[in-house]
Amino acid sequence: MSDGRESLVRGKAIEAAWRGQAECLGCGIRETALFADLREQDFALIHLPIDEIDFEVGTALYHVGDPGQAVYTIRSGLVKLVSYLADGGQRIVRLLRAGDTAGLEALLGLEYEHTAIALRQTATCRIPREVVTRLSENTPRMHAQLMQRWQRSVQQADAWLTRLSTGNAKARVARLLLLLREGQGGEQCMLFGREDMGAMLGVTTETASRIVAEFRRTGILTEVGQNRYDCDVEALTRLADS
Repeated sequence: MSDGRESLVRGKAIEAAWRGQAECLGCGIRETALFADLREQDFALIHLPIDEIDFEVGTALYHVGDPGQAVYTIRSGLVKLVSYLADGGQRIVRLLRAGDTAGLEALLGLEYEHTAIALRQTATCRIPREVVTRLSENTPRMHAQLMQRWQRSVQQADAWLTRLSTGNAKARVARLLLLLREGQGGEQCMLFGREDMGAMLGVTTETASRIVAEFRRTGILTEVGQNRYDCDVEALTRLADS
């Protein structure tokens, strides 16, 4: 799953299936997570441990090309999926939030297609591929949830292409800010490094920095804490639609 470059902090490991059942049944994000539709009797099918793993900012859940041995349900935090280009650059192809699932390709026996890196302190549940496969084979509720996950991944990829990869640079930054605000609720959003912003939007780091500085200067963004901003939603919407 990982190599020496990672520094991950393990939460309490779920050492037996019955303990995993109790944790999953009481999970605070269960309604939006991979096990959302399961019933109590379904958890009897779990025969491998499910690990709770916390990842520090900048550490990888897995790397592109690693054997796909597990999927990850994001319990809290923010994860970027990174593709590396032939010229040595990188492109962030999607963001995952609480309730999303990372590494679905592992269920097909494939290597991981991206490198998944925590953009914020992130809590996950690492679910072995065998657990999901067994549940999918034995309960239609798991199969239906997996189909929904695949569909959501396709929709997110389509939205990423149309919202963040088209239009002028200022419109792309505005759309990203609105997207980040959706994940926070209210009128605020949290930003991260300008290099990451550029990798998400297909613009240079300098362009991303210049536009954020302009938004701050004109009052579209007002800093209220470290990397946290109040957003002028109307102004951002106008720019996003331009």
